[in-house]
Amino acid sequence: MVKFQQETTSYFVLILPLSFLIFTALFTFSSNNPNILLLTNTRNTISTSPADLSGRRNTSAAIMTSRDDRVTRECDIFSGEWVPDPSGPHYTNETCWAIHEHQNCMKYGRPDSGFLKWRWKPEGCELPLLDPLRFLTLLRGKSMAFVGDSVARNQMQSLICLLSRAEYPVIISSSPDQRFVHWRYPTYNFTLAAFWSPYLVRSEEADLDGPTHNGHWFFRPLVFYENRQVVGCYECLAKNVTDLTRNYGYRNVFRTAFRAINSRVNYRGVTFLRTFAPSHFEGGLWNTGGRCNRTRPFRSDEIHLRGAQLNLYGIQVEEFRRAEEVGRRRGLRYRLLNVTQATLLRPDGHPTVYGHRPEDRVTLYNDCIHWCLPGPIDSWNDFLLEMLETELRGILHEEKRSR
Repeated sequence: MVKFQQETTSYFVLILPLSFLIFTALFTFSSNNPNILLLTNTRNTISTSPADLSGRRNTSAAIMTSRDDRVTRECDIFSGEWVPDPSGPHYTNETCWAIHEHQNCMKYGRPDSGFLKWRWKPEGCELPLLDPLRFLTLLRGKSMAFVGDSVARNQMQSLICLLSRAEYPVIISSSPDQRFVHWRYPTYNFTLAAFWSPYLVRSEEADLDGPTHNGHWFFRPLVFYENRQVVGCYECLAKNVTDLTRNYGYRNVFRTAFRAINSRVNYRGVTFLRTFAPSHFEGGLWNTGGRCNRTRPFRSDEIHLRGAQLNLYGIQVEEFRRAEEVGRRRGLRYRLLNVTQATLLRPDGHPTVYGHRPEDRVTLYNDCIHWCLPGPIDSWNDFLLEMLETELRGILHEEKRSR
């Protein structure tokens, strides 16, 4: 069941997330709240207070001026190609303990390592790799939450591994539930958290069968509630219940989540939305023998988003633009962390069967949805840091103009 109702969380700015891998990254620079909300499927936020920045103005300015000026405003960092990079990877399963077992591909015998030797090259500029010291310095005194499902966790664990070259976090959660884990980087007073929310609205699972990641939550039979009343369903085959489309639920989940953000009276943030990350099943669906055995990226002219995935991506962007316009009237800013194209080109980055030991007696489908760590998903955090620094440059520029 999916209910289009707003929820609140006492820890971060309210966000109703949707937990498949589409809406995977929401960050906020807020003048009223020093937290960061990373909406990756559920709720996430990054906020930086100008008041807080003022105490570290020299540090922040130094970050901006010392950064390699390889990214220009005219460059679309999300349009480009994957190019060889012999320097990768920048961590391994032996140097980072944060990798989930099902994404620990090298530990479980993936025979090729070529998928680790690529980096994203935007057209007309360079995208710097994530600098852990720069990231932690920028977010000193802030909090960031990844809200979503296991792909949100996938990206968060990538970030922990990338930052481990500077510092490891210590766990501060009081609950043993890893779906709601909280970490802290003591040197930087930076808090990182995960909030599990398979949908961006309140939901209850009546049937645990079926695909549950990367937007595929909406490929399952669903019953839709609005104001506590059933308004219809998708493929539920129930008598006297209106048959609605998958798109109906998908669109309304995003609309409800964005409405929650825009309705927050004291919210003055910049919201970043991470877009849909396509899966790469070939030769069948997730439950009919589909595989993803490729060992190198596609070129941009070899594959295009189409079908249901294109439709979901389009709905996501449409609802984002709608919310952006509403938020602008309140002085809120929205940014799109558009990883879809870069991710589409990486069919080689999934765990496939290398998420457990061959001798383990487990029934797992080929995983063509999650991402090996290290792997292509690390680039999402490269994008994230670049966008956060761009946002901070804008804040510093506005402050300079207002003096």
